[in-house]
Amino acid sequence: MKITEMHVTPIAITDPPLLNAAGLHAPYALRAIVEIVTDDNVYGLGEVPGNLDTVQALEAAREVVIGQDPFQLNTIQQALFDRFGNEGAHERGAMPWDHRRIVHVNSAIEVALFDIMGKATGRPVCDLLGGRVRERAEFSAYLFYKYEGAGGTLEFGTDPNATGWAAARQKAAVDPDGVVAEAQAMCQYFGFKSIKLKGGAFPPDEEADAILAMYEAFGPGTPLRLDPNAIWSVDTAIRIGKRLEGVLEYYEDPVRGQENMAKARAALDIPFATNMCTTSFEDIPGSVRLGSEDIILSDHHFWGGLRASIELARICKTFGRGLSMHSNSHLGISLMAMAHLAVATPNLTYACDTHYPW
Repeated sequence: MKITEMHVTPIAITDPPLLNAAGLHAPYALRAIVEIVTDDNVYGLGEVPGNLDTVQALEAAREVVIGQDPFQLNTIQQALFDRFGNEGAHERGAMPWDHRRIVHVNSAIEVALFDIMGKATGRPVCDLLGGRVRERAEFSAYLFYKYEGAGGTLEFGTDPNATGWAAARQKAAVDPDGVVAEAQAMCQYFGFKSIKLKGGAFPPDEEADAILAMYEAFGPGTPLRLDPNAIWSVDTAIRIGKRLEGVLEYYEDPVRGQENMAKARAALDIPFATNMCTTSFEDIPGSVRLGSEDIILSDHHFWGGLRASIELARICKTFGRGLSMHSNSHLGISLMAMAHLAVATPNLTYACDTHYPW
């Protein structure tokens, strides 16, 4: 079996006016879809964030991939590293995530190749990753503060004919009551049993009030998470954390950097989680030395693929870290890859994030 075609399709998907530390989501989120086809007419799909640099890199990767055996993942990965260079994660500058082109390129292509291998062998991808250790992948409701609006061409407008979650997702959520209503709707329509709030958009005490309002509405049996996107100072993170001890399942990136995370973590009795200070294998030694977090959020898009995510899980087990899973705006291809990875990862100890309902 040989690869004969590779197609890269950049797309824009509707995104409501969601708020975070960086400001306001655009009306559309960008994704790139990769389709790889073999001489046996078996095709596989992959999906990654669709910024221009990634799309151009994927286009350039076509000449590396065509002609390869889709089962030879190591050979293909090495060829991609040879083509794009193995620049260090430290070269990403001030960006909190690993933005090396090779990370996204390898992830998109590897997922498509696993899709091909699964179809060719008649086995689900989770079996190719070592086999399922659970029957279901658990996901968490992912709440945002938001203005009224449906996004896309409607922008801040709404569709009066929408029903169910399509209607609920259009409503504003800019205070504790709005956040609770959003959480109730999301849990009602999707069956989520844990809840995460993306913070960093309003004054910290107001966001703590929203968490406490959800705790009152849902009770202590519903795990709650707060993620201010590393925008708070250490003092603020500690002060807000004191209000939320005994309430949060985990506190995700309240401050920026491993050193600051370690300082805030030492002052609080709350598990700390990160998708911003420990985001590549090169960050692991600092994490272990400083004790910057209790939980790492994996993400096959940003860690370099499904196999890299399994490797991260083993490292987390070795160093006593819990493991959760990060999400950004995505479609079903990414969701299915996340689900297969989740059911094949023994020590995935928390429900995964997902933007999919948005």
